[in-house]
Amino acid sequence: MKYRGLGAENAQLTVYIENTPPIEQYQQLNHIQPLTYQDIVNINQLAGNGWRKVFNVYAKFLFELCPNLLDSFKSWQDFREAALLHQHANHNLLMSLPQERFTRRLSHTNNIHIVAGKGYAERLGIAANCHWINPHFAIDKEKHLIVCPYFDYRQLTNERITTLCQLVRSFQLEYQAITK
Repeated sequence: MKYRGLGAENAQLTVYIENTPPIEQYQQLNHIQPLTYQDIVNINQLAGNGWRKVFNVYAKFLFELCPNLLDSFKSWQDFREAALLHQHANHNLLMSLPQERFTRRLSHTNNIHIVAGKGYAERLGIAANCHWINPHFAIDKEKHLIVCPYFDYRQLTNERITTLCQLVRSFQLEYQAITK
């Protein structure tokens, strides 16, 4: 089964987002494509501020989740430029996934699944089956699934990024942001 996304094909951590950059090459994408820093720059320029926020929040989240990244990168910005959603990443971003494909992905039991946005989780049909910790976060420990705010500074604030990291760590799975 082919998925439309950015990052590494066989990543252990997947973020699901409802939209796709409004750029033809990504609208037509039918696989998971690793990015380079220049790809991120191009998406930011052509698709607008919303996608810049998605990439920045994703980088901040992974940088906080994996303290060992400090061994290789000075800041989350350096990580974003050098490794976010690149070929050797252990993370990806799946876009506009229909409900039936999402349900199949949940069978990957050693993976971490994060749905960005409560509304998207509701449209995927999973929000009601999760345990809501607070108005912003829900979890299904058995499926290693977290519903969190959308990847935007105003919704997934620094404080909420910390909460998201704590929830991922609660799964007690070994996770490294980059594989070599």
